[in-house]
Amino acid sequence: MSDESKPTPGGLLNEAARSLHPSAVKDLLSLGVCERCILRLVTVTATFDSDLATVSSSTLRGWLGSGVEEAASPEPSICIVCLGVLQFVFSDAKQTLVKSDHVAWITDLVKQQGHEFDSFVLEVSLPSTISENERAVLLYLKGKYSDEAWLQSEKVSVKDALKVLVLDPLRASLGAKSDSSSFHIRLTYSQASDEAQGLSETKHERKKRKTGRSMSTLAIFHVFYADEENGSNCMSENPFKKVSEPCILSVHCNKMPIFFGGRYFKYSRNVSQSRWIIDDERMGEASVEEIIGGSILPACLGDSYKFHAAGREDIDVRMLGSGRPFLIEVQNSRKCPSQQSLTEIEEKINNSEKKLVGVKDLKFIGSECWAMMREGEAEKQKQYAALVWISRPLEEEDCNSVSSMKELKILQKTPIRVLHRRSQLERERTIHWMKVEKIKGNAHYFLLHLCTQAGTYIKEFVHGDLGRTTPSMGSILGCRAEIIQLDVTDVKMGDS
Repeated sequence: MSDESKPTPGGLLNEAARSLHPSAVKDLLSLGVCERCILRLVTVTATFDSDLATVSSSTLRGWLGSGVEEAASPEPSICIVCLGVLQFVFSDAKQTLVKSDHVAWITDLVKQQGHEFDSFVLEVSLPSTISENERAVLLYLKGKYSDEAWLQSEKVSVKDALKVLVLDPLRASLGAKSDSSSFHIRLTYSQASDEAQGLSETKHERKKRKTGRSMSTLAIFHVFYADEENGSNCMSENPFKKVSEPCILSVHCNKMPIFFGGRYFKYSRNVSQSRWIIDDERMGEASVEEIIGGSILPACLGDSYKFHAAGREDIDVRMLGSGRPFLIEVQNSRKCPSQQSLTEIEEKINNSEKKLVGVKDLKFIGSECWAMMREGEAEKQKQYAALVWISRPLEEEDCNSVSSMKELKILQKTPIRVLHRRSQLERERTIHWMKVEKIKGNAHYFLLHLCTQAGTYIKEFVHGDLGRTTPSMGSILGCRAEIIQLDVTDVKMGDS
């Protein structure tokens, strides 16, 4: 091709075309390196222009100079460096070769997953073989063209080059901006051989195989260095294998978690806070987590959810009063329900036939509320109503003595009933106030209303836990005391 008939690139491409080294280009084409990788590796400029996405293979070859086209293979082969990534050649999940519009194919897969979004973040994952092959090719070039300025310039990575090539078309195709969004589109390229081996390999075998692959690349480096030291021509034998199949491309969409908050009530003494399974047997009739989370998840079209609460009550303890603050964290939601939908969910839970659990103030909240709830939990106060039995009749003097106690400091060792799952510690806790309410007809029973510091074990404060909690209601009254029933009547968070 004569100089007059060559296509003329503009802007940064013109600068890149002028800086191409014809001999190096010819060498790389003979090795099986694609045009876009050549422009990444052989030009002086470190800028990779998005206009490259519109440049055809024949145009690129025309810029590379006379004699290059003749050296190229008649049929474009899969690049030995990028493994077809920058050529937009790949296989789908069924390992079917895809040569259609790259961006349209990605767009279709994204839309199939049904997410609602107006912006996105593009992530790219590539097999380590690509960086290993690029290192080997660059070492090969240094062996032949060590004094060239373009070898010293910073190279644009395959990952960054791909983003430059696809981001603008993807924005237009999806009708969305690309910024620091909560919605992520991840392009994962993998080698077919890796996937096949990965199905049956152990972690140790996988590590061993990766190490072996890296060593093979290092062996190539060693060949280059040995040839250079011996003064032989590195081109006398091509150490690079031709690539027979491209990478497998999978597209995964993920939305950052969204949060819903409110307060819950637990009316049953046979409902746990979270799902409780022991030896494949469910403990309790249901759980707060499943009732609330199972109602919100379908409205979000999410993958899963996590339940968080400001503390917890035992399965046999009711949660009454103003309710306990909670958060539902929904993973990979495809839509965010409106406040009207959340109100309907709240009404459905509250009007259920069994009335095991209730909810109020259910609403969408920001992720910062998660940190605020955890901070508030340490500061919160909790109020209780406990039905207590004592071994002697309750006297009026007992009522006055207990009710007069304010800011009572107690020491509690880890209760015997939870020692199997919690560390053996001694904690100081505060009983802010107490009030005794007599029960007519039986002087051995009374209602104990009390407000305590977060983390106080109420059952142990009543019966003493074999002396592990001091003082206790039993020691204060000088008799045996047992707790019959317990209700949480209020949870105050911070300044609430």
